[in-house]
Amino acid sequence: MHCLVFPGQGVQRKGMGEELFDRYPEETAAASELLGYPVARLCRDDPDGRLADTRYAQPAVFLVNALSWMDLERAGRRYDYFAGHSLGEFNALVAAGVIDLMDGLALVRRRAELMAGITRGAMAAVVGMSSARVEATLHGAGLNLVHVANRNSDRQVTVAGDRPQLALAVKALRGPGVRVLPVSVSGPFHTPLMAPAGRAFAAVLREYEFRAGHTPVMSSVTAAEFTPDQAAQLLSRQIHRPVEWVRTVRALRAAGVDHFDEVNGTTLTALIAQISAQPTEEHA
Repeated sequence: MHCLVFPGQGVQRKGMGEELFDRYPEETAAASELLGYPVARLCRDDPDGRLADTRYAQPAVFLVNALSWMDLERAGRRYDYFAGHSLGEFNALVAAGVIDLMDGLALVRRRAELMAGITRGAMAAVVGMSSARVEATLHGAGLNLVHVANRNSDRQVTVAGDRPQLALAVKALRGPGVRVLPVSVSGPFHTPLMAPAGRAFAAVLREYEFRAGHTPVMSSVTAAEFTPDQAAQLLSRQIHRPVEWVRTVRALRAAGVDHFDEVNGTTLTALIAQISAQPTEEHA
């Protein structure tokens, strides 16, 4: 079985999607009208470094992901499952027929605005340490305002939280074979500090219709199949709960997926290769 995965914020780069916009002029024009700025120029030229701004990065990544999927669909590619990392889950829902492209873009735009509105924090990637060890280290150091934000692979975890405490966490987490790298985002995404944005987004989500799709989507919050009647809860929790990518990949494998493709880069497939078939005590 085959699964297509969609990356989230962090894969944005100047020039992304350059080959797609001319192939999909109607979708590109509609997206620009909805967003209020020329999205193709944003992606091609990155004026004033806007792709580093969550408000611009998330809609841009979403659109390039979506057009990349349309290329695959046009070529006759079919998948048994879709999944996305955080923002990428909105692309998975569009590909699965749960929501329309422009509704997805409108939701992503509002999501980005709400997430960018909470700025009292930062994020860092921890490479070379399991999630269990990261959590034990944070707890042992008494850093209760720093949380695991993304469980990306067996050996890569993202932490986020209060900026002063995160600086202390970086020092506590560094060690032999462990790298801690800053993540260029504006706030403590996927942590309890984002709860106000999550609540506000839940109200937005309730204004939209989510249909039963034609292809299952695996939720990156619960690592279970996405259900439309739980859309507002699942997609709002995504903002202030960890991205459970390791559990999501294992759930897809348990469902029979043995091959993963990715749009817009290889970030997720590289992580998938680092996820063991079964959790060990260290990784649990």
